[in-house]
Amino acid sequence: MIPSYANFGGKIHGGILLSLMDKVAYVCAAKHAGNYCVTASIDTVNFLAPVEVGELVSLMASVNYVGKTSLVVGIRVVSENVKTNVVKHTNTSYFTMVAKNERNEPVAVPGLILENHEQIRRFEDARRRKEEKRHYTAKAQEVKPELDLEQSNAILANEHCIIRLKDADKHLAE
Repeated sequence: MIPSYANFGGKIHGGILLSLMDKVAYVCAAKHAGNYCVTASIDTVNFLAPVEVGELVSLMASVNYVGKTSLVVGIRVVSENVKTNVVKHTNTSYFTMVAKNERNEPVAVPGLILENHEQIRRFEDARRRKEEKRHYTAKAQEVKPELDLEQSNAILANEHCIIRLKDADKHLAE
C-alpha cells in the first residue's frame, strides 16, 4: 500500500480497502454469474487490524451463497509486512451482488456446486445471515414507533448527547 492511501492516522484508509473489496466482489460474482453484477449490500465489514503503508495486501474472495439472481461473496483481506514476513488478517466482509442482463434487469445465476465441508459451512452461514437480516429488517419495521419527545428526552438524558431544537422544531416539544 502506498502513502497516498493513508488516512490522518498514518494507516491505510478504510475506504481504500472497501473499494478494493467491492472490485474483488464484482469480479468473483461476475465470473460465477457470467453477467455484469452490481453491489446490492455489504452485510458486515470487520476491521480487525490496521494495514500499514508499505504492506502487501491480498484479497481472497469466494461465492458463498447463491439465490435466484443474487450471490453472496465472502472476502478475506490479509496484509503482509514484506520486511518481516508477518502476515495478519485485517478484514472480513460479505457482499451481496445481483446479476444483471444487458437491459439492466436482474438475471438468474447458476447454482453453486459445493465440493467440500468448508463450502457447505459457508453456504449455510450465508443462508443463516440472510434469514437473520430478513427477520431483523421486519422486526425493525414493526417497532418503529412515533416519536414521543418526552420519552426520548428521558432516555437521552443518560446518553452522551445534547438536544438543541431549532425554533421550527420547538413546537414538537410542547
